[in-house]
Amino acid sequence: MAGRGTGPDFVEALARGLDVLACFDRDSPTMSLTEVAAGAGLARPTARRLLLTLEELGFVRSRDGTFSLTPKVLTLGMAYVGALGLWDIARPHLEDLVARTGESSSMAQLDGSDIVYVARVSVPKLIALRVDIGTRFPATQTSQGKVLLAALSPDELADTLAQRSRAGLPPMIGRSPEQLRAELTEVRARGWALADEELAPGVRSVAVPVRDGAGVVRAAMNVTVHAAETSTDRLLRDHLPLLLRTAGDVSAEWAVWQARPHTEVSPHGTAGDDTASA
Repeated sequence: MAGRGTGPDFVEALARGLDVLACFDRDSPTMSLTEVAAGAGLARPTARRLLLTLEELGFVRSRDGTFSLTPKVLTLGMAYVGALGLWDIARPHLEDLVARTGESSSMAQLDGSDIVYVARVSVPKLIALRVDIGTRFPATQTSQGKVLLAALSPDELADTLAQRSRAGLPPMIGRSPEQLRAELTEVRARGWALADEELAPGVRSVAVPVRDGAGVVRAAMNVTVHAAETSTDRLLRDHLPLLLRTAGDVSAEWAVWQARPHTEVSPHGTAGDDTASA
């Protein structure tokens, strides 16, 4: 994993530390030193020093010769989410959408060639794949991923598709790059994307973009159904209009939130370098 940097300012030690954190996941919540070293592609002494440093900082705990992450790791992601303000705005809208459709709804953003789930409101239905905050899926196999890929420029799309997925799922077969680009062109034109059992059997979803104050697509929101219970026609006829309205409301509120005036006033009555006045 480490050793990817090429720039003169690339900090290899930082990259290796992040690689160590990335080794832990749902399938490997607790790992030995040997497992971490193998997973991060590091020598055992290097992995040990990094783990002990992360433990001292509070991001890792050790017990009986094994290591696991602590809840402090969440602060790394929550700082990003908090800065966006998107989740606080989207949550009540997602909850209302789920109440009206009776189906799960999620929000995801693009990370390389994968999507990463950043928000989710679910209903207790049997779906082939488990989804949590932070779950990764290949973008090309999901409705949300198609929406996000369709918003990229041709050069950005080529660079993104050239990256290897980190989701750990086998790539979908039977679709050429030309067919994918044609589908993304259609998605861009109509404003929504469908994934019909492309990610896993029984999983059908429709997704639409969520835009920031500048109109840039920054996230995608979906409704997911079980293919045996909900036909494509019903998904598009009944749920898509509600999803489009919800995403539009979230985008509008997010734009207002981003445009808000914001000044930090010190206890001494100053705002930045300027003196605050009544």
